[in-house]
Amino acid sequence: MEKTDRRIRRTKTLLLQGLIHLMETKDINDISVKELSDYADINRGTFYLHYRDIYDMLSQIEDDLFLEFNEILDRTLIDESAVLSPRNTLFDIFSFLERHRDIAKVMMGVHGDLAFVNRLKDLVKQHMYSILKQRQSASDYAYIEAFIVSGCIGVIDTWLNQPSPRTPEEMAALCCHMLDKGLLLL
Repeated sequence: MEKTDRRIRRTKTLLLQGLIHLMETKDINDISVKELSDYADINRGTFYLHYRDIYDMLSQIEDDLFLEFNEILDRTLIDESAVLSPRNTLFDIFSFLERHRDIAKVMMGVHGDLAFVNRLKDLVKQHMYSILKQRQSASDYAYIEAFIVSGCIGVIDTWLNQPSPRTPEEMAALCCHMLDKGLLLL
């Protein structure tokens, strides 16, 4: 059983690496199963043991990423101190992104998946709503939400594309500083 699990993990890793490589230069709808399988040096039948098509593979990858990302955000809602001082949550988020840098970078890149970015925004919005609804009037909420969500996505995108990115600790400190200064203006 362990050998099977190891082979499956290895196959999925090769396919993921191949998909990342191909998405650096091509849109997802321009990548075929044959091309991906050839790049990963596996046969197409092996691909179909795990996925229906390229879109199913992408969907499963996204689901796995969002499951982990959602767990990080859920901890924020449980821990009241994290809401007031988000440094640990931001560190966890940037550590998560660091672990998944290659896939996050291509998903948010030119040939990436707009649905992924929109899903990321929606997830951040959901969590922001529960935090901010207690603090802000309804008339200001839409602007504050747009500012925070767009700012977060912009910072993440910029960080992912740096040739020598800052560490997750440095990014958490920088974002906390920006949030503190920004929230003083509200």
